[in-house]
Amino acid sequence: MKKIRGMKRQLVGMVLSNKMDKTVTVRVERTVIHPIYKKYIRRRSKFAAHDSSNSCSIGDRVLITESKPISKSKRWRVSQIIEKAV
Repeated sequence: MKKIRGMKRQLVGMVLSNKMDKTVTVRVERTVIHPIYKKYIRRRSKFAAHDSSNSCSIGDRVLITESKPISKSKRWRVSQIIEKAV
């Protein structure tokens, strides 16, 4: 798949932590096939994302978008909250 210039990556994940100011930790899950056993396995990644309005809470499903570096660890921004936690 060829990456189109100017298109930023977008991922959907779940908020794990909102204890920092204007920052949330988002866990993104993806499925991959094991090379030998041909079984689907889940791989998880954690990203620090910028939440300028501090509106995210733990358990929310959010859409994060790649951006220029905001701090040492933040390279993602929260674009929208897809589903609020119950």
